[in-house]
Amino acid sequence: MTIRSATPADIPQILVFIRALAAYEREPDAVTATEAGLLRDGFGPNPFYFCLMAEHEGRPAGFALYFFNYSTWMGRPGIYLEDIFVEPEFRGLGIGKALLKQVAAVAIEKNCRRLQWEVLDWNTPAIEFYRAMGAEFLDEWRNVRLSGEALERLAGNTEPVGARQAIEAAQ
Repeated sequence: MTIRSATPADIPQILVFIRALAAYEREPDAVTATEAGLLRDGFGPNPFYFCLMAEHEGRPAGFALYFFNYSTWMGRPGIYLEDIFVEPEFRGLGIGKALLKQVAAVAIEKNCRRLQWEVLDWNTPAIEFYRAMGAEFLDEWRNVRLSGEALERLAGNTEPVGARQAIEAAQ
């Protein structure tokens, strides 16, 4: 097994993993990410995300995609794990644990005080896996999100979302 930092050449495989994770999470049609967007946002001079690739016997086996956040209470950075995924045929080989361990190592190296992520309440195998790692479940916190038209309205944008997306796609 190999865990390594993703390169631009990995972008097609990253998108395959993202789509597979969305299908597993029962949202197969929700992915709108593109290879061009992943390249722009992860491999420019100021990347918005970082990605680790797992390989088993030379074959793509999984990935972990994360980014840095900041705790005002601690006055320190942290890492948010956006996605972690291992292909079903490679589960049970320690790949998920190795990916999580490597993200934790990055957190320690960067002097982060915490690593956090979300898990769907019905995903019992993942919940048990995270619990075995010593993860703390914060049931009193609620996830909150603004996206699409609600985000546009709050920002005071009068331009329709579809027009904005067409402009961004053309860039």
